[in-house]
Amino acid sequence: MYNVAIVVDDKCVAKKGCRLCIMYCPEPDCIMLNAEKMVAEVILHRCKGCELCVVVCDAAKHFALEMKAVGGDGKLLEEAGESADLGSAYQ
Repeated sequence: MYNVAIVVDDKCVAKKGCRLCIMYCPEPDCIMLNAEKMVAEVILHRCKGCELCVVVCDAAKHFALEMKAVGGDGKLLEEAGESADLGSAYQ
């Protein structure tokens, strides 16, 4: 199990010009702008769970990114309380 970033569409202000998460993500082509919805979108299989996007978004007071656990099958775990240990993406 590991964590990935998920964008909360209702909170994302990319349509107003914010692209901080896209600019600061160290993984190439991991966070992209969804031009149809005008929100940031995380490409889950590229996300390494470093949480830098969450830190940048929270510092801008948008709080539009959350970390969610992913199981061994690559699917998001939706159950409350499920989370991976800190740093598990790098084990």
